[in-house]
Amino acid sequence: MGLHSYGVMGVDWEERVRFDRLREERLARIKAELATSEVGALLCFDMANIRYITATHIGTWAADKLNRFCLLPQNDEPIMWDFGSAARHHQLYNPWLDGEKRSRAGISTMRGAMSPESGRAEDVARKIRIELEQRGLLGEPLGIDAIEPAVLFALQAEGITLVDGQQMLQRARMIKTRDEITLLNTACMMVDAAYEELYRAIRPGFRENDCVALVNRSLYEQGSEFVEGVNAISGERCSPHPHVFTDRALRPGDPAYFDILHSYMGYRTCYYRTFAVASASRSLIDAYKRCRYYLDAAIAMIRPGTTTGEVAAIWPAAPEFGFPDEEAAFALQFGHGVGLTIWEKPIFSRLVSLEHPEVIQEGMVFALETFWPASDGWSAARIEEQLVVTKDGCEVITRFPAEDLMIAGKPYFTAGGTLALEREPQSQNNTELHVDAKEATPRTPSE
Repeated sequence: MGLHSYGVMGVDWEERVRFDRLREERLARIKAELATSEVGALLCFDMANIRYITATHIGTWAADKLNRFCLLPQNDEPIMWDFGSAARHHQLYNPWLDGEKRSRAGISTMRGAMSPESGRAEDVARKIRIELEQRGLLGEPLGIDAIEPAVLFALQAEGITLVDGQQMLQRARMIKTRDEITLLNTACMMVDAAYEELYRAIRPGFRENDCVALVNRSLYEQGSEFVEGVNAISGERCSPHPHVFTDRALRPGDPAYFDILHSYMGYRTCYYRTFAVASASRSLIDAYKRCRYYLDAAIAMIRPGTTTGEVAAIWPAAPEFGFPDEEAAFALQFGHGVGLTIWEKPIFSRLVSLEHPEVIQEGMVFALETFWPASDGWSAARIEEQLVVTKDGCEVITRFPAEDLMIAGKPYFTAGGTLALEREPQSQNNTELHVDAKEATPRTPSE
């Protein structure tokens, strides 16, 4: 076990996360990418990229607004334009921005809510042109990540050549620093605990939205910064996978799978688990074993030098589990980088990785997730593990048990002491199926 698990507080008697080092190493990585490029500067509106470059944060409510922006010029320090009084707060509490010199008030169009006549887009473009001109970079391409159309057109009107800066930012963020890995491991530890609470609470009559509420409470009580989403899928909703929860009540024999996405100090989790409610059918157990097999086979391949294409190639093609092509089955057999967002480089998918593989490197952190539909036509299994690539393999940082299908809620036992399985809908002899409790390896709550 190479990774440390600390508490969430900083202490004076043990080195945990060093946030000064986190800021410095992240900025150094993107500066190095910029230095070897033909781009004169990077202009970012995406909050994850802004946080990576400037170490500023004003709340997750701003994540989809595209109002805040920062500029990272070649051979210089970043400049941050922020929402109203947030700029003043950075001046007082973010000394690495050097007060008013690099923390300034600025606002774009609020996703078009401000009228074009207000000139906000032109004001943003003018601010950027002045900074580029002062540094002799006006004739160089400007890399952008995500941008409002009005701002894009205003920058072009200022004579600025715009290019895609996404790949540069993705490359910088792809290899995690030691402190990023610690934060990602901590975020997963918090989900471990949330799953323990969820597992003990699941029972017939408990609803999907009850599950979501429980997980949110657990994570926020532990110190989560943001619960991005909780997928709660049960029963006949499991196949096909709808990716959103409802108020459906859990029933005996249901599959129920969950994906918990939250962030601790900005660093995300993407973490699926599947349970059976009170009992499990033979078809669900078989689907789970198949799902686990494909996931374990992928994990066994992870080491520096292996490619994403080699890993994706061992997963079944879309028609093997009921989909016409890889686009229709996208993200069911899947891998993706995890950091300040949940979908980063590298990507593992038969849709893109077989023909465009990427090399796995030490220091990457990503999630691998698999899915398999059961033969009954309505239930399914979904499992996901998040892992860190080490110098000679990988270390899984999602630790809630998932080696075998876990049965939540008090199981029903037959007189013979075996676990009663829910009848298969297609069973021709209409007899109850059974599985030895040791074979199914159910875990039951303590009495």
